[in-house]
Amino acid sequence: MATTTSITTTYAGEKLQGFISAALLSANTIENGGVTVKPNVKFKAVIKSLATGTLIADDTCDFTDSSSVTLAERILTPETFQVNLQLCKDDFRSDWDAISMGYSAFDSLPPSFADYLVAHVASKVAEEMETTIWSGVNGTAGQFDGFTTLFAADASVIDVTGTAAITAANVIDKMGDVVDLIPSGIYGKEDLKLYVSKNVMKAYVRALGGFGAAGLGANGSDNKGTQWYDNGALSFDGVSVFMANGLADNKMVAAQSSNLYFGTGVLSDLNQVKVLDMADLDGSQNVRVIARFTGGIQYGFGSEIVYYTA
Repeated sequence: MATTTSITTTYAGEKLQGFISAALLSANTIENGGVTVKPNVKFKAVIKSLATGTLIADDTCDFTDSSSVTLAERILTPETFQVNLQLCKDDFRSDWDAISMGYSAFDSLPPSFADYLVAHVASKVAEEMETTIWSGVNGTAGQFDGFTTLFAADASVIDVTGTAAITAANVIDKMGDVVDLIPSGIYGKEDLKLYVSKNVMKAYVRALGGFGAAGLGANGSDNKGTQWYDNGALSFDGVSVFMANGLADNKMVAAQSSNLYFGTGVLSDLNQVKVLDMADLDGSQNVRVIARFTGGIQYGFGSEIVYYTA
C-alpha cells in the first residue's frame, strides 16, 4: 500500500519550481559540537570513567598507598531505525509538473520533486533525531531514551529544586540556580555548556534586551534594547549557552560536551536517503524512499551534570 499522497498544487504562469516545507529543526546538538560523537559503533560501546580521591600526601621514607581509584562504565547501545515511504507515480500524472516525468509509460517521479523529497526526508530525520537525543523515550516507536529521560532516572544527576516555568522575568534567576549547582571541579572547563531549550533562550534574549525589572536596565545589552541580539554566541556567568533544539520547554542542562555521547554506526547514514523505482523490480508504478541508520546516547558522570526541569 502506497504512502498517502495529497497533491494540492496548481499551475500558475511560468513553471513555478521549488517546494516549501515547514521550518525544520536541525540536529544542531550533533552539528555544533554539543555532544561527543562516537562513530563506528556496531553493537555496543563501553563508556569508561575513572575517579580518584585526594592524591597528594605528606612525604615519608616508606611507600604508603593512599587515595582511591574508582572505575565505572556505562554502555552506549545504538538502536537501528528506518524510514520507508512508498509513492505511486500515477498520483503525479495529473499534476502540473507531469511533463517532467517523461512521455513514456515507464516514467519516473518529477525530478524536481524527487530531489526535494530526498532533502526533506534527510532534514526530517535530523529534526526527529535532535528531539530524540534530548527528549526521547525508548517505549515510543522510532526513539531511544534521550538525555533528559536518563537524567530523571539517575539519582547521581544534580537536580535543581524550586523550579518554575521560564519567563523573561525569572530566567536570570533560574539560569543562576543551574550555574550555582555546577560542581567546582568542572566550572571553568572549556567545554562546559549550559544547554537550554528554545523558550529559555528566547526569555534570556528578552531579559538582556532590558525594558523590565529582570532586564539590563531600560536600554538593555549594549544600550540597543530589543535590537541588541543578532543570533551570536551567548554566555551566562562565564558558561557558554547552547540552545539545544531538542530540549523540551522549561528545561536546562549544565554539562561538559565531553561527558555527553552520541553513538552511531556510520555518521553519514543519517544523511543518506535512497529513492528506488520499483518498475524494473516488480513491474509496479511505485517509488520507494528509504533511509536506515543507528543512534543512541549515553553520558559518563551523572554527578557532573545539573538538570533543571519544570
